[in-house]
This record gives sequence, C-alpha cells and structure tokens, in this order.
Amino acid sequence: MDIQLRCYDKIIQLINKGVDIPNPLTIDVGDEVNVDRISGKGVKIFPGCRIYGEHTVISAGCKIGYEGPVTIDNCQLGPKVELKGGYFNKSVFLEKANMGLGAHVREGCILEEEANGAHCVGIKQTILFPFVTLGSLINFCDCLMAGGRSRKDHSEVGSSYIHFNFTPDGDKTTASLIGDVPRGVMLNQPPIFLGGQGGIVGPMRMGYGNVVAANSVLRNDFPENNKLIVGKTHSAKTISFKPKAYPNIHRIVENNILYVANLMALEEWYVHVRRPFLDSQEFGRLIFSGLLDKLSLAKKERMKRLQALSEKARVSFADGAEHKPEAVGRNEFSEKFAELEKIFAEGIKDGLMEKYRDDFLSASGKARSEGGESYIAVIQAFPGDVSEKGAAWLQRIVDVYCEKAKELMPSLNMFGK
Repeated sequence: MDIQLRCYDKIIQLINKGVDIPNPLTIDVGDEVNVDRISGKGVKIFPGCRIYGEHTVISAGCKIGYEGPVTIDNCQLGPKVELKGGYFNKSVFLEKANMGLGAHVREGCILEEEANGAHCVGIKQTILFPFVTLGSLINFCDCLMAGGRSRKDHSEVGSSYIHFNFTPDGDKTTASLIGDVPRGVMLNQPPIFLGGQGGIVGPMRMGYGNVVAANSVLRNDFPENNKLIVGKTHSAKTISFKPKAYPNIHRIVENNILYVANLMALEEWYVHVRRPFLDSQEFGRLIFSGLLDKLSLAKKERMKRLQALSEKARVSFADGAEHKPEAVGRNEFSEKFAELEKIFAEGIKDGLMEKYRDDFLSASGKARSEGGESYIAVIQAFPGDVSEKGAAWLQRIVDVYCEKAKELMPSLNMFGK
C-alpha cells in the first residue's frame, strides 16, 4: 500500500507541475523516478503508461502513449519527443525523435533529432543520425545509420527490413555501418535508401547516396557512393556446414574495428561540439550524460562480441593448420585481443588528430556561437570548407585506431594488404 500511495503522490506532483495526465489512475510511476527530471511544460502522458528508472528524463513537449501504452525505463528524452506505443529501455531520444505503436527499443540506442520509426520497429544497440526513418515491421539491431540533409531528404529503411545480426555459429560480431560518423554528423551527405522486404547480413559497410532495390539481401560491403544496388538471390543448394570456418574473418574483424573507431569519433564530436547545445537546454546535462553512457554501452557490447569471436577463432596446431596464412591470422587475433581492447579503452594521443580538431573548432567557432540554440541549424549552416575540416578531424580519429589495429595484427591483412 505504501508503494501505491507513493506512486499516487508522484502523479499528483506531476500534475501540479503542469504535466497533462488525462487518466491519472491508469499511470504507474516507479518509486525510484525523480519527478524533478520530468518537465511540466507541455508534457502529456496518455492512459496506461509506465514510467520507471532513476535516470529517466522527460523534457518539455514530450508526448507519451498516444497510440498505445508506453513503458519507459531509464531513458532520456529531449524536447518534443513522441513515443507513441511500446517499450523503451536505456536509450536516448533527442529533439523531435519519435517512434510508433509497437516499438521495442532496448538498451544502447540513440535516436538523434527527428529520427523516427513507424509501427512495430525493434532496435537495440542502434544509433540513428538526424532524420533517419525506419518503416514498419523492422528489426534493425546493431547498426549505425546516417545520411540525409533534412526531414524531406532523409535516409530511410523500407518496411519489413531485417539486419541479420546473429550467425549460425552464435556470433554477434555483426555491427553494420550504413554511412559513417565523420561525414554523417555534418548533415550534408545524400541519403541512403534500403528497399523494403530486404536485409543486411552484418557486419557490412555502405556509402552515401546508395539505393538498394526492394527484396535485396546484402552480404558484401558497398563503400562506394551513389550506386543502385540489386541484391543477388542465391541458387538453391545443400552443402556441408562446417562450424567456426570463418573464411572471411579478416573482413569481420576489420568491420568491427571500424565500427568501434567510428564510435570513438562520435564520442569526441559529442564532447567538443554537441555538449554546448545540450548545456543550454532543460535537462541538457542529464541528456548529455545519457549519450555518453549509451556510447559506453555500445563500445562494451562490440568489444564483448569481438572477444567472444577471438576465443572461438583460435585454430589448433595439431593438424598442421598453422601453416595456412588465415590460421596464423586467426591465432594472432586471439592472442592480441587484450592489447586491442586496451587501445580502445585507453584512447590514443595523436598530434595530427588534435591539430585537425583545433582547426575545425577554430573555423566553426563563429558559426557555433552565433547560430543560437538549434544544433541542426548551426551544423547545416557550416560553410563547405568548415564541414570538410570537421570531417577530416573525425576521419583522422577513425584512421588512427584502424592503423593501430593493423599494426597489432598484421597477419589478418586488414585495411588493405
């Protein structure tokens, strides 16, 4: 009874703050929820919703549960976010992001400004840059997707799309980069379109401006830009399955390292560029902390999966397999994983990386200081040469980590032979 009374007390506090709750007796607010982290300005919580988690933040103008009941558990919501129905856990939603009925958003997701999904979308450890749109009936876990310049010119994933992120060997070293961080954050790249009823077998990389035909399942990388891609359908056959064969392990490891390197670049972007915009808004510092937390979760997840693969990839020398170059690379990966993990955990000092950062921050300083509080408007207003400086800085971050990994495991023949 005491817990129920405390729940009612929190609901009364929210109503007194100005939160619109049409049917208060249908709402459940966890005892751990801090009502001081829920704005009273234009927030509306519809019947049947559940708000849990000591780290939950709900900013001004948010609409919760318009299409169906919503469960929020330790999420951080920026201004004017709409979660229309479903389950949302340990994720961040920036200004005007929205998800439709039946959403299932699990831990480690970041939806940046105006990113959105229609009904019945499932994501986990997924990062969507501004404007990226997911259609209906989609499973899109373990991806980072960028591209597009506005809500009218955005990257999109067609309905009934799947990112295949679990292999027959039980691996999840499958994170895919659709676009990238260095160019994607500049909001000036052509959109990417993934046609409906299709899929990606992760880990995969894709360039900007690409259009993938409907019903295509992609199994290779497409780093080039502005291509029409029609997936190839495999002919029917039955062959022997050999567990832990990993014929292209160098590509798997390379794409995973590239993904984590992009996360490192995104963290630097958040710290040096995004943070001032968030500092100026209600609950902005809490949301910024949420962003860094989700990036930390993403990096831990990727390294955890890479470690599991490194342990399974080791080849026994009993059958003479050590004489095969690929076996040597597999064992090198297994033996050097701890050192690889340390590189990402401790970071890298690089003079050229710091110079590129300082050049960009200096060149963009006036635009950032005069552009007001709108992150999107400021980034879109960067002159071309300023955006290029920013992309060069972030790309240098990615390249430095990839170079270190290549030096550490030369036998894998990653990032060019």
